[in-house]
Amino acid sequence: MKEALRKHIEEIVPLTDEQFDIVFSYFRPKKLQKKDFLVKQGDSVNCEYFVVSGLVKAFYTDDEGKDHIMQFAMENWWVTDYQALLHKNPAQLDIDCLEDTKLLCITLEDKDKLCAALHKMEYFFRKKSNSGYVALQRRILSLLNNDAKERYEQFMSLYPSLYQRVSKTLIAAYLGVTRETLSRLA
Repeated sequence: MKEALRKHIEEIVPLTDEQFDIVFSYFRPKKLQKKDFLVKQGDSVNCEYFVVSGLVKAFYTDDEGKDHIMQFAMENWWVTDYQALLHKNPAQLDIDCLEDTKLLCITLEDKDKLCAALHKMEYFFRKKSNSGYVALQRRILSLLNNDAKERYEQFMSLYPSLYQRVSKTLIAAYLGVTRETLSRLA
């Protein structure tokens, strides 16, 4: 776990061994089994999670019981219900494991302390946050402007490894199409 986090961080900022030891001291490991929930709607959320291994999905269930997949998160991705975390609101998302999953979690308070102690980490988290905003904007624009075939092609281009790890039903839900429509596209 330690090595995966260090490699991930050092893609953006270099760290000495001493600096990384400080960074790692702010994280707690968490292991979950397939089908376990990391976050449930209505929960309080106090951590952001780095996926070391495994795969999770973040989704919203509407009043009619339909699931809307917001995000998949696999190795080296970050996930949480950010609105709940940052605004101390009850979670609006469920996050569950599609595979056995190992995570590292950091509380918002510890993240702030870490960034104050090591300004490199503030830069790191800002770069990760900006990348997340870009991905979210791309996803929203795709949902607004692209037809099902274009959304499918974009998904396959951006996340080819997910196609092998995620059921076609979940991919269809992520793309906002039916399973039958996805079958015609694939």
